[in-house]
Amino acid sequence: MADIHRLPDRQADPEKITINLGHVDLGRIDLLVREGVYANRTDFIRTAIRAQLREETETVERSVARHQLELGLFDLTREALEAVAAQGEALHLKVLGLARISSDVSPELAVRAIGSIQVLGALQAPKDVKAALKDRIT
Repeated sequence: MADIHRLPDRQADPEKITINLGHVDLGRIDLLVREGVYANRTDFIRTAIRAQLREETETVERSVARHQLELGLFDLTREALEAVAAQGEALHLKVLGLARISSDVSPELAVRAIGSIQVLGALQAPKDVKAALKDRIT
């Protein structure tokens, strides 16, 4: 099997999310911001999310192990995918974090080398590669 390069965990470019909050909750957040407890609403939300994820660390770790997920930033290079395809194999990937397919990977190579890809987080790949893999992405 090809040597897929797993980079050290780091903060990738953030993904934007939209949430709906009630007026009272939003007002409470604004009050905390005004009092200087948080720099802004985003600071509050990030802090709250990180605190909750710390609370759930054990549950997340058990789930990662059970589902055999790759954790962090996972790069798929053209060279690695060519090696997999040359062996007549296909990767079945499960990633928790960010999966990136290099910009020099062709749709044809991606289809030959990637049997399935499940990403909990974000997948960055050229548009034509994503389109070619659409039935294999979950």
